Amino acid sequence: MENPAQPAVLDRTPLKILIADDEHTIADTLAIILRKNGFDTVAVYEGMEAVTKAQTWKPDLFLSDVMMPGMNGIEAAIEITKLIPGCRVLLFSGNADSAGLLHDSRVQGHNFEILQKPLHPSDLIAHLKNV
Repeated sequence: MENPAQPAVLDRTPLKILIADDEHTIADTLAIILRKNGFDTVAVYEGMEAVTKAQTWKPDLFLSDVMMPGMNGIEAAIEITKLIPGCRVLLFSGNADSAGLLHDSRVQGHNFEILQKPLHPSDLIAHLKNV
């Protein structure tokens, strides 16, 4: 029988965020900032590397730049959500060309959220706390 005087212990497992950006400094900096704010993070630098990491690490959220050489962030997001249906996706881009890629993914039934670069870390953290 539970003791009503003792509150139930809540699951405080940090949100696991897989970060992908071909600009290593951006990916690494985001990982550090988010980790310091209570998130569990891993940074990768290519879309295919993100898919491979997601298979074993099972992130709660995939945070990715859209425009990357090879497999772009949208293609990686599609593959990751096939592998992990509950994984949320948040994309970011400073490139106008990403609008066409985003449109194509929506036609395929994927409605990924996108934020525009530059993105202040405090705005990103506030956004992630609402996810």
